Amino acid sequence: MSIMKLQSYAAGKWIGPSGNVAKLRSAISGDVIAEIGSGGLDVAGMAEHARKVGGPALRALTFHQRAGMLKGLAQYLNERRDALYELSYETGATRTDSMIDIDGGIGTLFVYSSKGRRELPDDVVLVDGELERIGKTGAFLGAHVCTPLQGVAVHINAFNFPVWGMLEKLAPTLLAGVPAIVKPASATAWLTEAAFHMLIESCILPNGALQLIAGSTGDLLDRLTCQDVVSFTGSAATAQMLRTNPAISNNSVRFIAEQDSLNATILGLDAAPDTPEFETFVREVHREMTAKAGQKCTAMRRILVPQTHRDAVIEAVSARLARTVIGNPRDEATRMGALASLAQRDDVLAKAAIIGGEARRVYGDPDNFAADGVDMVAGAFVPPMLFVCDDPDGASAIHSTEAFGPVATVMGYRDIDHALELANRGEGSLVASIFTRDPAVARQAVLASGAFHGRLYFANRDTGKEATGHGSPLPHLVHGGPGRAGGGEEMGGVRGVKHYMQRTAIQASPDLLAGITGTFIPGSTEKPKAVHPFRLKFGELEIGHTLQTASRTVTLEDIEHFAEFTGDTFYAHMDEEAAKANPFFPGRVAHGYLILSFAAGLFVDPAPGPVLANYGLDNLRFSRPVSPGDSLSVKLTAKEKTRRNAEYGEVRWAVSVSNQDGEEVASYDLLTMNAM
Repeated sequence: MSIMKLQSYAAGKWIGPSGNVAKLRSAISGDVIAEIGSGGLDVAGMAEHARKVGGPALRALTFHQRAGMLKGLAQYLNERRDALYELSYETGATRTDSMIDIDGGIGTLFVYSSKGRRELPDDVVLVDGELERIGKTGAFLGAHVCTPLQGVAVHINAFNFPVWGMLEKLAPTLLAGVPAIVKPASATAWLTEAAFHMLIESCILPNGALQLIAGSTGDLLDRLTCQDVVSFTGSAATAQMLRTNPAISNNSVRFIAEQDSLNATILGLDAAPDTPEFETFVREVHREMTAKAGQKCTAMRRILVPQTHRDAVIEAVSARLARTVIGNPRDEATRMGALASLAQRDDVLAKAAIIGGEARRVYGDPDNFAADGVDMVAGAFVPPMLFVCDDPDGASAIHSTEAFGPVATVMGYRDIDHALELANRGEGSLVASIFTRDPAVARQAVLASGAFHGRLYFANRDTGKEATGHGSPLPHLVHGGPGRAGGGEEMGGVRGVKHYMQRTAIQASPDLLAGITGTFIPGSTEKPKAVHPFRLKFGELEIGHTLQTASRTVTLEDIEHFAEFTGDTFYAHMDEEAAKANPFFPGRVAHGYLILSFAAGLFVDPAPGPVLANYGLDNLRFSRPVSPGDSLSVKLTAKEKTRRNAEYGEVRWAVSVSNQDGEEVASYDLLTMNAM
């Protein structure tokens, strides 16, 4: 393999290594395979390019357009991932490890694309939460909206997931409408650079949306403002150095950190050696110790088991570890490859030695192990190492030292309170897992340990093959944790998008709020027109278009017929005396669903037309009873429009049903699909 000259991408140009150029080595052979250096970069110019070119271009796009770009990027990478797999081997990763990294990153783009289209508006403003009615008349309202920050997101990524680590940050950032400067960890930067090249070559993103620093960031962080974001993954020491940068603290720059984490796993008291939970637990411990050679921020570091089952766990885990083939990751027989670098190997061995001061090593000797088909001295290979601590209460290093590799410590506990107390001694982690079938234990774990963990993973025989695993962060859920884990959050679906947006409180009249949010606000100006709104195509329909219907009287015969026809003979509809005894009813009343049916009959235009389907109701409320003899009328208003594809879009209608006195008796949102 020829030596790769890793390029940075700044202001639309590729720039080769310069300045203090470093040599990067294969984790397998130790051979130099790449050079990296960013001495010639104008990082101030990069930041300005992002703010003045990339930011405006992204903010001009709707959430749905940005989501479409994410899907396009995912598809482009997916078609070219074999080239990434080949480069990934040199990081020490097996094919399975690379799937976690490469396929996982691509999958994250797909998920955020889907969530952007389903959960965000086809607009550039995101309404956050419900309206707040401030005055008595509704003439003055409050709301919250989220808009993109007008700066740049600086992503500083770790070495262990060169592709996923980049994409899981980029997905919510780009969906929010914020440009990014990506700074990968040097040790595995050749893989990140290759994937980044593909993102640029796709020509999907606008100019300035993405830039790459292959090497040092220089004084970039000194130039950040309140509109910028730093998202960091790595060691606690580096995170602390970044946090204390004067520009970050003085300008209140948003800082998202995901750092060291002493994740715990707990085998429940009910999970005895002859149960499916025990087998699942052992299998998960083995996987978390060996996947990516233990180089996962979510890997199990502390294994908490009932004291009575401690020896059985050690025996079962050791037996699995003994069957784990270590060697060249290109070999299909290999189950655990190398650490990412020789420096990483030295660090893992040093941390394992510290742990060994409080615990006994019961499996894995770094001075005596086998690795197939590789030079064990030149490559960054270590065996999986399992320790056992006899006094977890008196220990400190095992609760504060993370060996970022295939190293874990077994500890016995007395009862579930003791187990949770030990788990919390990690002082904040990304994830803890509990293997139990006892709902009371699960609830106790959430109450006692939820505050110390970003994610709690419960597994048992019932979760089956759908369970994703202790160490698998999902784009749908928050990835982060308190305390030692950094105190930050990444992903989490739309929650992650909002990290790159400013939430602003808005106080205004209904008309102004409607104009700001692009939705109909109760009290804003209605737009009655001669044409029925169901006769208008999606593109023709105007927000605020209102139809006021004629009225229809509800008779006792209607109520009785509806009861007989549907089988709903609830006493409030059929028994006058019983209904009067109910504090909510004046006597016999109409069924709620009869009101809905009559409402539809009043506002529906029956002929074929742009309305393709009614697919649901939201926020249904029955606010006042309807008695025989009452008359109903409906006000139907186009509330919000969301484009779905080139053929149809979703229309949300505000429906208000009133009686003869103008009092609202029911309200809901009607959802229809309308042709373009």
